[in-house]
Amino acid sequence: MPVEVTWWGHATCTIEESGVRLLTDPLFARRLAHLRRRRGALPPPEAAVADAVLVSHLHADHLHVPSLARLAPGTRLIAPAGASRAVPGLGRLGLSITEVRAGDTVEVGALRVRAVPARHDGRRLPVGPHRSPALGYVVEGGARTYFAGDTGLFDGMADAVGPVDVALLPVGGWGPRLGLGHLDAGRAAQALAALGALSAVPVHYGTYWPIGMDGVRPHEFHAPGEEFVRHAARLAPKAAVHRLGHGESVRLEAGQ
Repeated sequence: MPVEVTWWGHATCTIEESGVRLLTDPLFARRLAHLRRRRGALPPPEAAVADAVLVSHLHADHLHVPSLARLAPGTRLIAPAGASRAVPGLGRLGLSITEVRAGDTVEVGALRVRAVPARHDGRRLPVGPHRSPALGYVVEGGARTYFAGDTGLFDGMADAVGPVDVALLPVGGWGPRLGLGHLDAGRAAQALAALGALSAVPVHYGTYWPIGMDGVRPHEFHAPGEEFVRHAARLAPKAAVHRLGHGESVRLEAGQ
């Protein structure tokens, strides 16, 4: 059964398989705090159509309440444990919230969604009293599609994630430096090699950039996707990398 992946920008993707639409970390804003969208048009209304939404962690560029408010009432939201308590606005959106930890599984139509660990600070920033784990998700149907959210490399990553066919991997960020718990293009290629996926889509780059910093290391904004292609060719030569433009889709079969 083929899986279709659409990249809307940043960590926002639609994963469609077996007639089920999943949306990851929706961010539909032109501006978020000190960030503004510097590339790609805002996603169209159909980007907010989903059977379920996967939220990887509570940072505002991944759990963005105004963007979640665009979802139809009753849409299922799968989020890290403690999300409702840490982000009170979630409870006012009329969504069906399922909170999970690594190892939990959720059925969405014909698909099985498995939460897996991530190496990232998952709390609601700047600093909140409640902590929630950062997660990735493996969507299992005819194909196994891994959405990493935000993560760094960690020991046992391949075992924790398990076998996957398609990997949606973060390769950059939204500023001139990446903090701990992130993948750059080189480390993302290392992750791809460890996971053994035969298809990869780079995400989390080339969309948002701090206001007033356009001239500060612009290479970090533009280049991660191309760098990932180059590193993956060396470290994971059997994998096909699909570097999508904003709003573009790719249709993949398991094993491709």
